Amino acid sequence: MKVVNDLLNYNGMKIVQNNEYFNFSLDSVLLPNFVTLNKGIKKILDLGTGNAPIPLILSTLTNAELYGIELQKEVYDLAIESVKINSLTDRITIINDNMKNLENYFLLNSFDVIVSNPPYFRVDESSNVNENIQKTIARHEKEIKLNEIVEIAKKFLNNNGIFAMVHRTDRLIEIIELFKKNNIEPKKIQLIYPKEGSESNMVLIEGRKNGNPGLKILPPLVVHEPNGDYKEEIKKIFSTKEK
Repeated sequence: MKVVNDLLNYNGMKIVQNNEYFNFSLDSVLLPNFVTLNKGIKKILDLGTGNAPIPLILSTLTNAELYGIELQKEVYDLAIESVKINSLTDRITIINDNMKNLENYFLLNSFDVIVSNPPYFRVDESSNVNENIQKTIARHEKEIKLNEIVEIAKKFLNNNGIFAMVHRTDRLIEIIELFKKNNIEPKKIQLIYPKEGSESNMVLIEGRKNGNPGLKILPPLVVHEPNGDYKEEIKKIFSTKEK
C-alpha cells in the first residue's frame, strides 16, 4: 500500500513509500550525512536511488545538482512522486534505467560525488531470496554486482571525485580491494554498531578517484541505547543542517 511519510526532521519533507517494496532505512540516512560535501561540488549521482531518500536528504545539505538512477519502474514512480511533493523537480532528476546504461545519459568523468546504498547480498544457490521481486532486487545482487557498481563509479567520477558507499561490514575487505583495483583510494571509514558491545553490521566508506594514500578511521557510530532508543548522535543526524 502506498503511503506518504515524514522524511524524519528534514524541513518537513515527505517521502512516498509502498510497504510492499523495500522502504528506506537508517543506512540511507547515514550515507548522505557521511559523504564529504563542499561548496565546490556541482553534480552528485546516487546509484540505485530507490524512492530517492538520499537525494532528498542531500538537497538539505548541498546546493549541487542531484541525480538518481533506479531500475525498477514501480520504485522509480515513488521517487518521482517524492521529488514532486517536496517541490524539488528543479534540483533532483531521477532516471528509470539500469545503471549499466548511464552512458546514455551522462558523459564519463562528469560527477564530483557518487554515492550508493547498493544490494548487500550475493546471489547463489544457497541465497534466501525474497519472493517479492522488488525486495529481491533491492537486497540481492540480482541485477547488479558490487564490482560493477564500483567500476561505474570510477567511469563517471571526475578526477579526484568522491565515491561513498554504505554496505555490510563483512564485505569491507572486498570493498577496499575493489576500490583500489579501480583507482579509488579509500580515504575514510566508519563502522556502525547496532548497540554497545555488539559486532559491527554496517560500514560507511569513502574514496577518491586517483586520490593520494591516507586513510582515516572515524570513531564508531553506535545506533541504539540499551532500551532500544536511538542514541543522541543518531537523533542529531535525523534533522536538517546548515548548507
